[in-house]
Amino acid sequence: MHLYLAVPRGFCAGVVRAIEIVNKALEIYGSPVYIKHQIVHNNYVVSDLENKGAITVDNIEDVPNGSTVIFSAHGSPPKDYELAKSKNVKIIDATCPLVTKVHNEALKYSKEGRKIILIGHRGHQEVIGTMGQADMILIDDREKNNIPKLNNSESIAILSQTTLSIDDTKSISNKLKEKYKNSIIRNDICYAVTNRQNAVKNLTKFVELIIVVGSETSSNCVRLKEMSESHGTPSFLINSVEEIKDIDLNKYTKIGITSGASTPEVLIDEFISYIQPSKIDIVGESEKDINFVLPDEV
Repeated sequence: MHLYLAVPRGFCAGVVRAIEIVNKALEIYGSPVYIKHQIVHNNYVVSDLENKGAITVDNIEDVPNGSTVIFSAHGSPPKDYELAKSKNVKIIDATCPLVTKVHNEALKYSKEGRKIILIGHRGHQEVIGTMGQADMILIDDREKNNIPKLNNSESIAILSQTTLSIDDTKSISNKLKEKYKNSIIRNDICYAVTNRQNAVKNLTKFVELIIVVGSETSSNCVRLKEMSESHGTPSFLINSVEEIKDIDLNKYTKIGITSGASTPEVLIDEFISYIQPSKIDIVGESEKDINFVLPDEV
């Protein structure tokens, strides 16, 4: 079997930063350290940190008074920070800087009096955090008839969740721009998400099947699977080797593997060991090394 490995794949700078924040917080403040929402959307990473003493909670109400809480990489609404402060909780913010940029755009355009439209997936943690920054209208590309009816002369700012499909988001943005001429379109899709989606597009030229290694709760992993399928290549989104054992890989001679921005490389290594390919080729080029500064607390 011939295996093709997509490049780039795996951790992005925002995920590396978030995981490092948790590890350093555990060293400095001891366990337990509470995390509001999964620090990143990968079960392996979450379990690893929980084994070290991190406790993941869905609500700030579940964080004990006077303890330490880390806000996940996806961002959170201001009300969560206010509640944490009222509980005398030490706050460490692991929000990805690229998500924070979208929050700042929302505040900026709201102050300018523009109507804000957010392209994103309803209920996703990042969307919840962004929509808490200012009044805005959500467009979910999975829902029908999703273009809002506004005054054609309305001043609009179009923002997006950072982990969406670059093609779908561009299509919706163009429709909005065509309907509402006085629109500003922000390119908010994360560099890592863009690069990994483009890598999958390239990978489809070489393989019969693409395995996306990552969690089903990861938006950017799901988009990679969809990208593969939209280019005519079957794809599986699988987070562990155990899940692949029910799939007959023998009928494929050329398989591609990639992973989302929240997937550790150790999982890729496990898949390679299981498949035991006769040949491995690298498809793509490494992305520029990007590092984000850690918060003062760590």
